[in-house]
Amino acid sequence: MNYLLPTFLTLVHLTFVIGVVLHIIRSKPQTGVALAWLFLVALLPIIGVVIYLLIGERRVNPERLKRLEQLHIGHLKFCEATTSQGLSNVDWSKHPAAAEGMDQLGRLSANSPTVHGSTCEMLSETEVIFHRLKQDIDAAKSSLLLEFYIWNEGGLADEILQSVIDAAKRGVSCRVLIDAMGARSWWKGDQPQTMRDAGVQVLQAWPVGIFRSFFGRTDLRMHRKIVVIDGEIAWTGSMNLVDPKYFKADSGVGEWVDAMTRIQGTAVAQLAVTMASDWLLECEETADEIIASADLSLGTPNGEADIQIIRSGPGSTSDALLQMLLALINAATETLTLTTPYFVPDDSLLRAIRGAAGRGVQVKMILPAIVDSLMTRYASQSYYDDLLEMGVEIHLYEAGLLHTKSILVDNKMAMFGTVNLDMRSIWLNQEVAMFVYDTGFAADLHALQSSYLADSKMLNPETWKARSSRTQLLESTFRLASPLL
Repeated sequence: MNYLLPTFLTLVHLTFVIGVVLHIIRSKPQTGVALAWLFLVALLPIIGVVIYLLIGERRVNPERLKRLEQLHIGHLKFCEATTSQGLSNVDWSKHPAAAEGMDQLGRLSANSPTVHGSTCEMLSETEVIFHRLKQDIDAAKSSLLLEFYIWNEGGLADEILQSVIDAAKRGVSCRVLIDAMGARSWWKGDQPQTMRDAGVQVLQAWPVGIFRSFFGRTDLRMHRKIVVIDGEIAWTGSMNLVDPKYFKADSGVGEWVDAMTRIQGTAVAQLAVTMASDWLLECEETADEIIASADLSLGTPNGEADIQIIRSGPGSTSDALLQMLLALINAATETLTLTTPYFVPDDSLLRAIRGAAGRGVQVKMILPAIVDSLMTRYASQSYYDDLLEMGVEIHLYEAGLLHTKSILVDNKMAMFGTVNLDMRSIWLNQEVAMFVYDTGFAADLHALQSSYLADSKMLNPETWKARSSRTQLLESTFRLASPLL
């Protein structure tokens, strides 16, 4: 009798392990991800199985998945209208040869054509960003669409709150969509209700809860940052609605350093339809209602930049964003500069960066000297050896937590948006990225990246090799978990 309970528990564990292992194999995830999960499930009795069932797949609630499929059909119609109106007729002769191929890739993988005729203004000083954004909101006449991963009380963010409230009071249609988990402390405060009382429509993106976890992953997050004013002006980039002086001030990483772009022209509609789709996912409102009240249209050309908006996330695209990132990196012939706060790449992304350096491209990676996640910090550092041995320059930014996400190729093509170069951004989060084919924007991004380099210290390969064995062990250990971060 003393042996019955342990034997029974062992059989239960083996049954669950075998079932999960077979499911992982049938799901065909990346090899590294599959092995990491197999190791965890086998190592931790019952607990490993539970963790896998909770966060092991991009599992979306069936009802939400059905809604996503309906919104995908709407997005297809929008892209078809864009093409039929001639807004995607780009003069590719003025761009590098690879640009037209990237356009084709984006059309096939994400149903997103490049549109011609936009202006894209780069802003990188926090006070200037908030001031200009507040000006635009204060000037709004008909509609405001705002979506962010985080909204944090305090400082300049409160001024934006008041501007949105004032806009609603003067009759502007205002919709605010904020991620449920990213801004969980904000949702517990008074500001959401204060906006609602003023007539602002406020919704949580991807709500969380114990009951919801049985039907889909609750760590799938809406990581986009988009503002659209009157259907004529759009903002996107890396900055959440937080004043760095009031956000994670005790984290020991310094103030967060971000950049945003202010856009006019045809690309505005691409960002507006992205935010509108996210909004419609969370409510019963119809597409016609939001189009009418938000003054959404295909827009008219206004500027020289050709921009391709790629949105990604569970239920919308599979690997479209990763494919576009790889195509951009592989297009580099002279220079490649990347900035990201979190660098935990999959094998293909790591190989593309190493390959660029190996074929003679000058590759510079600008990363924060310290990030706010201990596990991510060590996992990221574990890739430095792979980069350094191929001649990649690693520059560690020391003036705060560099949060800007950007890639610049040959000072001619660029990626700028919300996506980190880690597997969470690429596979789990809802992200939005602009692929910009314009030398003017490239020059602005080059200037911004150069300012980051001025506040960075280049990592010396010999010094790096001399780090302690304990540090190397921690890096190797957390690297094993990198597919799960």
